[in-house]
Amino acid sequence: MEELTRDAWQASAHAHAARVDAFVAPHLARRESRVKHPVHDFLFTYYSHRPAQLRRWHPGYGVTLLDAPEYDGLKGYSGGAVTASYVSSQRVLLETLHRWLAATAGRAANFGCFGMHEWAMVYRTSDTRHDWPLRLGPAGTDEVVESHRIACSHFDAYRFFTPAALPLNTLRPTSADRPDFEQPGCLHAGMDLYKHAFRLTPMICSDLVADCFELARDIRELDMRAAPYDLEDLGFSPIKVETAAGKAEYAEAQRGFADRGAPLRAALLAECERLLAVDGASRLSVGTAPPPS
Repeated sequence: MEELTRDAWQASAHAHAARVDAFVAPHLARRESRVKHPVHDFLFTYYSHRPAQLRRWHPGYGVTLLDAPEYDGLKGYSGGAVTASYVSSQRVLLETLHRWLAATAGRAANFGCFGMHEWAMVYRTSDTRHDWPLRLGPAGTDEVVESHRIACSHFDAYRFFTPAALPLNTLRPTSADRPDFEQPGCLHAGMDLYKHAFRLTPMICSDLVADCFELARDIRELDMRAAPYDLEDLGFSPIKVETAAGKAEYAEAQRGFADRGAPLRAALLAECERLLAVDGASRLSVGTAPPPS
């Protein structure tokens, strides 16, 4: 176990809180004023990690925080450190995430979806997911959907398709087979790196969680700029994916995010492997055979 003095770990904790407060504070102010933001609130309303949880810094398994009563009683902690027994209790999660992340990393990226998932969510309906006007109006939006091949591989986007749009998708992802469909070019797979990271909290360092959060926030901007909504009043110029130029712009940005996401996915995979090894060692130490490979 590495040990951090109170001064050392407090410096890291303060730096982390200041980093994420650039995003957390505006969200909390909007929430207090009951003002919704369709772009910047998404990571706080769609995902289950609360702002206070994001602000709290964790060093990850393998580090003991000295003189740290603030961490007493927190999930997974004892004596200022995440315990091996807690890591062992998370084996199913670790194995599941490792399988999911490895399958995604090993699959070829697809840059030909052009963000049509957001358009399919408002196809042939007046009940849009956000209180903002459609840039092309309902009829124009429907026409774009009908003139494109819809190939959404991400279940958590596909499940929000309107009933009329569901059969238009060439793929049929489900909640049970996510690893069979996830691919690294998908914007939502990139955003979900944040979800995978915070699910590993407090076993991994919060710096990696914040890295994934910042990637997800940037991806969300692209996602909504390419969506059918008119967000000019919020300062977001549209990427007109119904045009050839818009498709090229979207695909180029998608490649950039895939490149940014690759090392974060690799880091999460490495953390899963490190933590699974800890669990395996703890099982052997008490005379329990490791699970079959």
